[in-house]
Amino acid sequence: MACKKTRIAKRIHVWSRRASSRARLSDQPWCDEVFPEPQEAAASADLVVICSPVDFIVQLYKEIKPALKPHALVTDVGSTKSVICRQANSGGADQEHFIGAHPMAGSEKTGMDFADEDLFLNNPCIVTPLENSDDSAIHRVVQFWKSLGAVTFVRTPEDHDEIVAHISHLPHLIASSLCQFLDKKPGHWEQLSSSGLRDTTRVAAGDPTMWKAIIETNQEEIKRALSQYQDELQRIHSALTNGNMLEIISILEKGKQFRDRLS
Repeated sequence: MACKKTRIAKRIHVWSRRASSRARLSDQPWCDEVFPEPQEAAASADLVVICSPVDFIVQLYKEIKPALKPHALVTDVGSTKSVICRQANSGGADQEHFIGAHPMAGSEKTGMDFADEDLFLNNPCIVTPLENSDDSAIHRVVQFWKSLGAVTFVRTPEDHDEIVAHISHLPHLIASSLCQFLDKKPGHWEQLSSSGLRDTTRVAAGDPTMWKAIIETNQEEIKRALSQYQDELQRIHSALTNGNMLEIISILEKGKQFRDRLS
């Protein structure tokens, strides 16, 4: 939808795993042609964007790779990058088309009903080439995401995974664990809550199966982030135990300063 709006693609070819989705796509004004097989959809493309769950990205890339044009590029939208980028490029740099990417946009809602042509406007997109990736290929992928309105950053796949473990995966696990913790309380306490709890735990409404795959492919970085965050929780616990309200107000003030920068 964003490609059609910005007119950066002459034609948009689409494949989806579900036949019902393919049927719906055929009626979309932004979609020029729908194909029954991924190889057919990718065969004439200059750029392919793989938008599957992270545990299927490499598999799909290897399925379409024999059908790609010699200078075609493939990128993705996966929430983890090291495993995906390394496996996709395991055949040697001179044979590969893949430059990973992760647009940091969207919500806990999934599916075509929640698609938004302005999704990427002013949101970050992290492009994750390997050490030997072709400079012109990197530039083309960066320009693609910029053309959709994203603010692009180039990082290694490993740097990306460390960053998102802290700013995306850790918050999701915290929100989910908080919901699970509160669910164990008697009397449905959530009925007494207001927007604060809803805002704090919004991301916990995300698809558990999709998030399981994300967490599986970034376990080590998430464990490191969790360990560091446990130290922060212990700091709060110690301050309360010792009646150290100066420490508590310092935590609250620094937290507010960070949150204000997100607005």
